[in-house]
Amino acid sequence: MSFQAYLDNIEDKTGLTPREFIALAKERGFDDPSTKAGVIVDWLKQDYGLGRGHAMALVHVIKNGPKIDAKHVGGSGSHRDESDTLWLDGKKNRP
Repeated sequence: MSFQAYLDNIEDKTGLTPREFIALAKERGFDDPSTKAGVIVDWLKQDYGLGRGHAMALVHVIKNGPKIDAKHVGGSGSHRDESDTLWLDGKKNRP
């Protein structure tokens, strides 16, 4: 599953876009660089029922923003994306 597909599935499950999760994380102080991934994963699991893989996708965008490493773009494989920039504003708003 591509990184973007993880984010799209999270939106399907929760009704929240990745950008909305970033705002919620910021309200809780989880955007602080010292916040451990496990704290965020626990929050997402408890409050939204997300599994570890989906939660870790959100951890990435909360901590690093929409850019992903170019090694995950194009080519083949199960975790390949079309772009090095993830869309965070919801599936229905995607250009």
